[in-house]
Amino acid sequence: MSDLPAPHRLGVLISGRGSNLFAIASAIERGRLPQAKIAVVISNRPEAPGLARAREAGLAAVAIPAQGRSRSEQDEEIVACLRKYRVDLVCLAGYMRLLTPEFVAAFPQRILNIHPSLLPAFAGLHAQRQALEYGVTVSGCTVHFVDEHLDHGPIIVQRTVPVNAGDDERSLSARILEQEHGAYAEAIARVLSGRYRLAGRRYVEVEEAEP
Repeated sequence: MSDLPAPHRLGVLISGRGSNLFAIASAIERGRLPQAKIAVVISNRPEAPGLARAREAGLAAVAIPAQGRSRSEQDEEIVACLRKYRVDLVCLAGYMRLLTPEFVAAFPQRILNIHPSLLPAFAGLHAQRQALEYGVTVSGCTVHFVDEHLDHGPIIVQRTVPVNAGDDERSLSARILEQEHGAYAEAIARVLSGRYRLAGRRYVEVEEAEP
């Protein structure tokens, strides 16, 4: 019998291709996240390409459509599904729905999100376009805890990306996405280690896991 602890179970929520989902899966396979496994993938869009890819990869994949339902109704079903799969940490990976306060309260400090800007700059949709229109010379990505507000919770990891003179939204998005893949795995590893505390909004690393 192995003395290794059981891996933490991740629930990954997607709305599209699932690029960050498969970056997380790759990090697990390559041993960068030995303390994690993907327990379930959930999408609000049954036709999402990432959902089909997840099934092909042998992952449990569930569609919980948003269309024609209130956010509260949908979130209640998603929370029930996450609990069914005994999820420890929820990872929003291109999930294009704002969570209800009830969802956030169900997993306190156990929901992560990744956003393609250096928050608090350029929250919301089309962050890369916002950065280009504003004329910044540096952009990047942010992994943060989720709270009741849009792209707002305490920051865990940020990575920077220079904005080149010839960049358009597509080229900048592609370079930021490359950094997202590594940043998300790093943030998950930090949170699952338990070696941190929150001092107000600040994420602070500590030597021993917090009780």
